[in-house]
Amino acid sequence: MFDYTAILKENPNGVLATQDGNKVATRVFQYLFSDGNKVYFCTSNEKPVYNQLKANPYVSFCTYPTNFSPVVSVNGKVTFVDDMALKTRALDENPSIKSLYNTPDNPTFELFCIDAEEIETFSFADGPKTYTI
Repeated sequence: MFDYTAILKENPNGVLATQDGNKVATRVFQYLFSDGNKVYFCTSNEKPVYNQLKANPYVSFCTYPTNFSPVVSVNGKVTFVDDMALKTRALDENPSIKSLYNTPDNPTFELFCIDAEEIETFSFADGPKTYTI
């Protein structure tokens, strides 16, 4: 199996794609950490993306190294997580996120994970590949 988490760790900034009604919406997002097939992110419940994730939890997160090899897309279903230990980890490991939300019990702070079902990669050397998890 391809170690997609190594690419995510080295390149945490990417693009999260969601559905907004019948349209696709994308925005820059930051990968936080992984645990098995769960890939963690956070947002505010005051942002439109929160409502989009609640309405249709199937998403894709794409990132890549500076040489574009490989481009990695993590596809799956979002689950919101209200685990204080995981929220604390997200804040402790990401000072910029902590500066926004301060504490894990902040009522606007929402931690979520993509339950990775499929990983897609592309590189100029190997072309496209799909890994089912």
